[in-house]
Amino acid sequence: MNAQQPTRQPRTRFERLGGRAALVAIVKTFYDRIEADPELRPVFPPDLRPGRDKQAAFLEQWMGGEPRYTQIYGEPALRRRHRPFTITVRGAERWLAHLEASFEAHGTENALTREIMDALRPLALRMVNTTEVRTRPDA
Repeated sequence: MNAQQPTRQPRTRFERLGGRAALVAIVKTFYDRIEADPELRPVFPPDLRPGRDKQAAFLEQWMGGEPRYTQIYGEPALRRRHRPFTITVRGAERWLAHLEASFEAHGTENALTREIMDALRPLALRMVNTTEVRTRPDA
């Protein structure tokens, strides 16, 4: 009766969320919210679809799923990729609020939502690159 049981690694955030289908639905809701936000919408390109796909791939990888973002787009290099956009603290906080609301809209457990948001907040705030109010790179 001393048979060793295989050690199960703790479930990743991605698994606890419900996998790719759940994440894609959450990201769709998030981008719907961005589309309707008069402050954040100008920061994003006219066509939101590529960003939505990249966001889903990034979050999947970041939450412990397959490394799809790196396989498709290369290393995340988030600060470099966000450098062309004017990102203020207010903008980062609005971005976070929309993402949190999107998790909640899909019934993500409160503890998991809090865990994800607590981990994402410092990452999002590292993207801040100005104190200016201007939202478009060409404005």
